[in-house]
Amino acid sequence: MAELESLRINIKKLYLDRGFFNTSVIRWLQALDIPFLMPAIKTGKSAGIKQLLKEKKSYKTTYTITRSLDDSVTFDLWIICKYGKGKRKKHGVQYFIYVAYKVKTNLNYIYEDYRKRFGIETSYRLQNICRIKTNNKKPALRLLFVGISFLLVNIWLNILWLRISRKRKGSRLIYRTLFVLKQMLAFLSQSLQRKYQVVESIYIPTG
Repeated sequence: MAELESLRINIKKLYLDRGFFNTSVIRWLQALDIPFLMPAIKTGKSAGIKQLLKEKKSYKTTYTITRSLDDSVTFDLWIICKYGKGKRKKHGVQYFIYVAYKVKTNLNYIYEDYRKRFGIETSYRLQNICRIKTNNKKPALRLLFVGISFLLVNIWLNILWLRISRKRKGSRLIYRTLFVLKQMLAFLSQSLQRKYQVVESIYIPTG
């Protein structure tokens, strides 16, 4: 946090995964007054957070976790109800529970809001596919390689959108399986090999 303050970076909203759901982290973020959103873990079989999953519509409430006399925290809990309509073979009510602190998001939109985080994670997974691997310790060079990998991902997405898709009513149909990212990287590799004549063998001079 001290480094962020020195850089004058203001956190508007922090997205965390359920691995951070514990009293220490929640108390720390509240003390720092950082707006955040994270999924809550459904604790207990009949008690705990699970006892709150009875309503048929989304709602807000407050909840307190007490681990010991010196380890407790109270926070806002947003419980979102979604109805499965056969998509991904899911039916009935599905509950999505979030710990929210000073989040300026509508209750009906919080589910879609948190899904933005998965888009960020997906982008990093894709850039790791085409990121240049190196043992070089120079931060500038390593940052350059990360920038190039994101550039390649964006080029691939643009090709998909402009050339390997078609318009349809409601949304655009993208044929992603016909041109995956690794396939584009293979095409680039083949082009570079033809252009620069990759050395495959060496010859020791006679005599």
